[in-house]
Amino acid sequence: MVGVDRKGAVYEGRADLNPAKRWFAEHTNPEHLTGTLREVLAGADVFIGVSGPGLLVADDLRTMAERPIVFALANPEPEIPPEQAEGVAAVIATGRSDYPNQINNVLAFPGIFRGALDAGATTVTERMKLAAADAIAGSVGSDELAPDHVVPSVFDKRVAVRVAAAVADAAVRDGVVRALQEWSGPASIR
Repeated sequence: MVGVDRKGAVYEGRADLNPAKRWFAEHTNPEHLTGTLREVLAGADVFIGVSGPGLLVADDLRTMAERPIVFALANPEPEIPPEQAEGVAAVIATGRSDYPNQINNVLAFPGIFRGALDAGATTVTERMKLAAADAIAGSVGSDELAPDHVVPSVFDKRVAVRVAAAVADAAVRDGVVRALQEWSGPASIR
């Protein structure tokens, strides 16, 4: 994994890094790649953009590994329009509701809050967040999985219930619940 900001690749030893970026540099980019987004994108399997519109064009994706995965999540205008990525990327996702594979926090938060409240959680732990992510990912069955369906619809009401149950279980496992004896498991979630 290589992070890129406005000035290029984030790597250990780059002089202008704030504490958060220094931590990021220490835990990513083991090859110490330098250069612009376009330069470090070459050969990559996956692009996850969470920055701004129009940063990439189809030719940039062609430098990536064969059949790359592109999550261009800037909203309302993604880093590359899905139409430009079509035919190059194997999977395309955006933050927009007018394209398939909409990545939206509405998939997580209702269930995270419901699970935390139902379990009487005093905090939200990393395990609870990971449980939510796993529940979301597990909401698309292998029989449904397709390039235009790698994430469930924001309108799939089953997702919040699954996320809530997973989050509540994780809260219990982490011991961050107020009244553990009152927790009766996922069946208590409505």
